[in-house]
Amino acid sequence: MKTNIWLTPILFMASLLAIFAACLLGSTSLGIDRVLTALFGGGEVGDKLVVWSIRLPRALAAFLVGAMLGLSGAALQGLLRNPLAEPGVLGVSASASLLATFSIYYGLVALNPWILPLAAISGALVATGVLALAAIRTHSVVTLILIGVGLSSFAGALMSLLMNLAPNPFSLSDMINWMLGSVANRSFDEIGFAAPFMLAGTLILLASRRGLSALTLGEEAASGIGLNLRHQRILVVLGAGLATGASVALAGAIGFVGIVAPHIIRPFVGHDPARSLIPSALLAGLILVLADIGVRLMPTTNELKLGVVAALIGAPAFIWIAMQKRGVHD
Repeated sequence: MKTNIWLTPILFMASLLAIFAACLLGSTSLGIDRVLTALFGGGEVGDKLVVWSIRLPRALAAFLVGAMLGLSGAALQGLLRNPLAEPGVLGVSASASLLATFSIYYGLVALNPWILPLAAISGALVATGVLALAAIRTHSVVTLILIGVGLSSFAGALMSLLMNLAPNPFSLSDMINWMLGSVANRSFDEIGFAAPFMLAGTLILLASRRGLSALTLGEEAASGIGLNLRHQRILVVLGAGLATGASVALAGAIGFVGIVAPHIIRPFVGHDPARSLIPSALLAGLILVLADIGVRLMPTTNELKLGVVAALIGAPAFIWIAMQKRGVHD
């Protein structure tokens, strides 16, 4: 327990500093005094506009999206006892992306800008419903994973079909840009729309902590000490579905952070999935805020997408972690 005493506060403070740094840095850097003044409602109108309308909501969106993916990844890895588990493995991310892409394909977004996030959350809830039903009917975690992989593959195929049949280059460009993942131009209104779903998912996952600890003993032993396995699966799948759907609604498809953050955290919490939930969320949020700062500072003609940068950072990090773990066992 000693690790938690310093780990969570340090990650929390680092996250606050990263969000503050995101308010400082950009195409035009602002001084610390100007940002602090703007944050407290003073200073020039331009500074307040940059901080409150552009940089702060963007940084908060990146942090919240990362936190939801990290939290969901840690919970799913604990439930499935599989280090490769993350929100995308059960098809929730792909299903959310599918309905969002569908709304772009048919031009529904032009009717109301809220249709896109609503479609993404609806897709996540549909996938979550299917998985929750599967969790009730099946006794095997492997079957649950296979159903998730099937959902993910089917949703991916339908998204490819929509892009293949795109009526014009503009629709195709919109679909691709959204699927690459970004928090650019996000507002507090969009964060507020996704926040209730994020909060619900977080509370459900935190409520499943005791069960995740019990599962480290194995399913038979956990069941022997009174854990309701079906109830546990439903809780984790539902919580991860809500949290992931809200993150996809806010930023599009962003991968790998939900795998990497729990891997980094696990050795510091005694490999207890319950104790890794909050630190994993904080670390994943921190990673995405720093990645988004890098996106804004890169001297490129067109701004890189956050999902692309997250994958470029996350994939090598994941390979390195996997190699380190293999080296330990060998």
